[in-house]
Amino acid sequence: MKTFEYTFTAPSSDIQHDMLTTMLAEIGFDSFMDEDYALKAYCSTDSRDDMAVENLLLDPAFTDLRLLKVEEMPDKDWNELWEASYQPVVVNERCRVRAPFHEPDPSFEFDLVIEPKMSFGTANHETTAQIIQLMLETVFQGKEVLDMGSGTAVLAILAKKLGAGHTVAIDNDEWAYRNAFTNVDLNGVSDIDIILGDALSIQGQYDVVLANINRNILLRDMHYYVEAMKPGARIFFSGFYTEDLESIKVEAERLGLHYKRHLTRNNWVAAEFVK
Repeated sequence: MKTFEYTFTAPSSDIQHDMLTTMLAEIGFDSFMDEDYALKAYCSTDSRDDMAVENLLLDPAFTDLRLLKVEEMPDKDWNELWEASYQPVVVNERCRVRAPFHEPDPSFEFDLVIEPKMSFGTANHETTAQIIQLMLETVFQGKEVLDMGSGTAVLAILAKKLGAGHTVAIDNDEWAYRNAFTNVDLNGVSDIDIILGDALSIQGQYDVVLANINRNILLRDMHYYVEAMKPGARIFFSGFYTEDLESIKVEAERLGLHYKRHLTRNNWVAAEFVK
């Protein structure tokens, strides 16, 4: 399978950078590289969609960005390049998220091993890191947990490490689905049901729901999450910007959820609600 490199002019801010890479990831790009005056994004033949890229650049948020060139890449050891740039992430000095090639560090209460491959959820992104922060401040002992849009399954794995009971991880991406099994094995956890599907795949009732997806899907599918929550259950939302928090609150409260708190970093939000 061929790999293509798309070179864009450098984003003008961290917020624009995060918006661009997130939206590119949604249309099939799986890795990115920052250079002094450019952002490079990579996709495979199967996920290449030039029309989607053109439409993305029509977004008013990207009026100052340009696609400079598209090149087919020579064969390389992409995993080696990724390893050279990937660094562990530490949250609240208690939880470290690392790759298999990093040495373990027993000084951390939770030292999670994540092989991301093409799945979202390494804690490098603010959304994942902020939900981890909220989770570390929440009691999970014996709780039944649903992780929607689970990606690498890092949040489901942490829930189990925090003492959760039966846990379900659901993602509609086949890469994520396969990758989740790898990461569950790497961390030696059990009793996680990994499901390839979407909100229609939800069954049962849960004490905690984790939903790190994006604004549009959260608003579209929130009623499914609420239906799966026990009375008093907590839900953690992330994957959206500060300016989207009000619309998330309005829909959540309409469905019977009560806002508790939120975290913000680089304009990304993670919020907690209770049923």
